Amino acid sequence: MTSVPIVAARGVSKSFFGNRVLSDVSIALAPGRIHALLGENGAGKSTLINLLSGALVPDSGSIEVDGRSVRSLTPSEARRAGIAVVQQELGLTSDLSVAENIGLGAYPRRFGLIDYRRLARRAREVCDLVGLHEDLSTPVAGLPLGRRQLVEIAKALFREPRVLILDEPTSSLSAHEADTLTRLLRRLRDAGTAVLYISHRLNEVMRLCDHVTVLKDGALTADRSLEGVDASGLVRLMVGRDPGDLFPRWTPSDARETVVTVTGFSAGVLRDIDLEIRRGEILGIGGLVGQGQEELLLGLYGALPGKARKAAFNGVAGLPGSVMRANALGLAYVPADRKREGLHLTHTIAWNMMVPSFGRARALSFRRRADERALATALADRLDIKGDLTRQVQALSGGNQQKVALAKWMPSDPPILLLNDPTRGVDVETKREIYVLLRSFAAEGRAVVLSSSDTPELVHLCDRVAVMREGRIVSTLAHGEATEEAIVAAAMAAEPARAAA
Repeated sequence: MTSVPIVAARGVSKSFFGNRVLSDVSIALAPGRIHALLGENGAGKSTLINLLSGALVPDSGSIEVDGRSVRSLTPSEARRAGIAVVQQELGLTSDLSVAENIGLGAYPRRFGLIDYRRLARRAREVCDLVGLHEDLSTPVAGLPLGRRQLVEIAKALFREPRVLILDEPTSSLSAHEADTLTRLLRRLRDAGTAVLYISHRLNEVMRLCDHVTVLKDGALTADRSLEGVDASGLVRLMVGRDPGDLFPRWTPSDARETVVTVTGFSAGVLRDIDLEIRRGEILGIGGLVGQGQEELLLGLYGALPGKARKAAFNGVAGLPGSVMRANALGLAYVPADRKREGLHLTHTIAWNMMVPSFGRARALSFRRRADERALATALADRLDIKGDLTRQVQALSGGNQQKVALAKWMPSDPPILLLNDPTRGVDVETKREIYVLLRSFAAEGRAVVLSSSDTPELVHLCDRVAVMREGRIVSTLAHGEATEEAIVAAAMAAEPARAAA
């Protein structure tokens, strides 16, 4: 078998709006090999996939197909070269049938028309390969998510790819379906197909893959055979970084009064959650993206209907049940998407900081404007919010917008803060300012619940970290136990995680 890679990236870099997401990355997909691509959320995996499949063009470096450099590979050229991608976000057309989706863009033709007989025959062949036995005329809208995932994989196989790129292919599959896919990928490998396999399930990677490339913050940290590497070694490759002096010094908190207790809490994807939130601490919520972290915050805040065997908020029994009730009980929520959910972009900075206070005024027409201006100025000073407070908030940088989204809750002095990725998309210096602010909130006696996709934030800021997987809390780690390796391992089920008392 030839050693020339079917497709390769050579020293590619890519930036978006001045933010570099890939820096001098190389990867080579060889025939007859299952190649793992690993990295934490935001490491640059999706961008690299898009470069290899022609969806994006590198700013520098090159893409090679069969040893030939192609500076600007297009999606159509990638398809002709036999490169097929199964994205994590499914690209099916819900109103079309299983067969029509599988053949979409590559329908067999006869006299210029779709040859439905050949389509059905070939679609059945690839469906049998992936274990999909539904009637081919079934609209995919009627299939459960796991079966739609199989349709997406069958759609890629329909093109008889030389390179098959799979992004989290088992995320929605049952154990039996995942085993069927594993056997299929091994057969494809043995037949000479190059497979690029992206997964957060390290046990799958160790069982299936021959080679691994690891990305960290857009840079290559490892590219090697998996021989002699265990799951713990992969975790170390993925999370190794020096936080420097970005985080304030952590000191243990003496305050341990419980302000929120929920037992057997279920809402949306959440299942049987037991959780305590304590005054004066930062409780981190970690895990891979999409494992129920946002649903947990929304459920606690009353924005997502739920039920619990037992619940108490600030000494009041029961779940809040509504946002208004949650606010009355002393909860405040800062969403991850500040522009769509946290701020009114066309209103002023001062107005945004006063919004929660408006609802408590007995008569809005008698609000004291001078008092509001003074309070807004004081909040801006405390959070170091830059800019004229009469400007529209959309004129601020992302970091200052995030600080406004936090500041607006301060006049109501909420004892419980629920924060969803509060440093998402802000610069390093602003991150440190927010970290110092969160520690000060805890020192003042507030309970801070911090959901974060940035593992070092959880390690260095939090007194405890609850790690979520598939809608459950699978481990709770005390500060000191909550290393990056322990959090990632618990999130990926790479090894048993010990719960802290």
